[in-house]
Amino acid sequence: MALADFDLVLFGGSGDLSMRKLVPALYHRDRAHDLPSTARIICVGRHEWSRDEFLTALNDNARPHIAQELFDPAFWETFCTRLTYVTLDATNASTYQALVDVMRKDASITRIFYLATPPSLFATICNNLAGCGLATAQSRVVLEKPLGRDLASAKLINEEVGRVFAESQIFRIDHYLGKEPVQNLLALRFGNVLFEPLWRREWISDVQITIAEELGVANRMGYYETAGALRDMLQNHLLQLLCIVAMEPPTCAAPNAVRDEKLKVLRSLKPFTPQTIAQNIVRGQYRAGHVNGMPVPGYRKEAGANPESRTETYVALKAEIDTWRWAGVPFYLRTGKRMADQLAEIVVRFKNIPHSIFAQPNSSFQPNCLVIRLQPDEDLQLNLMAKTPGDGMRLRPVELELDFRETFKMPRMDAYERLLLDVLRGQLTLFMRSDELEAAWAWLEPILDYWEREQDQPVPYAAGTWGPAAASALIGRDGLQWREEALPEL
Repeated sequence: MALADFDLVLFGGSGDLSMRKLVPALYHRDRAHDLPSTARIICVGRHEWSRDEFLTALNDNARPHIAQELFDPAFWETFCTRLTYVTLDATNASTYQALVDVMRKDASITRIFYLATPPSLFATICNNLAGCGLATAQSRVVLEKPLGRDLASAKLINEEVGRVFAESQIFRIDHYLGKEPVQNLLALRFGNVLFEPLWRREWISDVQITIAEELGVANRMGYYETAGALRDMLQNHLLQLLCIVAMEPPTCAAPNAVRDEKLKVLRSLKPFTPQTIAQNIVRGQYRAGHVNGMPVPGYRKEAGANPESRTETYVALKAEIDTWRWAGVPFYLRTGKRMADQLAEIVVRFKNIPHSIFAQPNSSFQPNCLVIRLQPDEDLQLNLMAKTPGDGMRLRPVELELDFRETFKMPRMDAYERLLLDVLRGQLTLFMRSDELEAAWAWLEPILDYWEREQDQPVPYAAGTWGPAAASALIGRDGLQWREEALPEL
């Protein structure tokens, strides 16, 4: 599908996200001949850069993040002619005239405003765009996380941005929904007949969703200290993945058909009480340890940290969905920094066999698992039991694996490439709607209130491990294990 001509304005265009992700993603799509020849990219920032200084910044900060096999010096030079830099103070309405001056006046050209800025600037930028006549009925706005820090602030963002842009013009981005395996989860569930009859409480034991990072907070301490793992990762990425796993089949692939079903999941999550928060949520903070054999400091010893910080760098929780399909099936969500490995995966574990006809006990059988791996590799695994070669009937676990890179011999898009193309097409399916955002915050806010009211202290865990021992106890109370703990020794 050919894209219409556009002017894409990147607020925060000199910032880390634009340089590491957005500009390289646009280069890759231009290299694949997806962008119209006259489309333009306008980077907006507070640096008072000349054209040459801007190009130097691109070469230093964006170019290294372009896939080496796709980089072509001549094409890079051509791509850079699309890019313009505008010095602008997002909070000062008078400086927006510089942006007006470089925007094309043709009403048929789509205008896209990507706000890679703190959420505190969303309303100001949108109001200033409206004030200078740039926010039209044909415009679109992209909002990066964090979309608020609680329900009230999320509602305020929705209201203030909604005064300028209609809901159909607002793209709340979550890059995890652009990852290839998440797309394939939709294809697996709704493009095949095999799994859907089994995708329910009668056959599924539990679901685990993990996003683990080896990295610490790096240079994000100022943001992270006010956010923490629950706001930074669980409220958006993990809950969106849960919705994809648990939602009912939509009537079609239209944006609102899919988002309606995701909203139903969020509204069906069993509310937390003070008692269940204490029982079903583990909150941790990393201490000194070793990651990849190298010593790393604890969170409170990181540069700029509060030495008495209560900010969590790890969260694990047990969620329940009160529907006919999922009643009684626990969903375990966890995310953490300074973990033993970089890993993002969804594990759907089926129930064990009811009876063994072989000369080995039921306990020796590993439950069938479907593993959707998002990073570091993107693949699907189906864990089964199979007979070992040779005499006798002895069964052991085996894996059927689909490696997307090996199966599909074609260039792959990363998440931001796919989502940017969807923005340019006006395709909203993979973007959160305002009621989704508010439903997620409404479910999580009692946790935040409890932690603040009780002055809850996160439990320590050593960097380079899989988190606090209490997280193993959380899942262990249900007779289950996290996947890395349950893997057989072969």
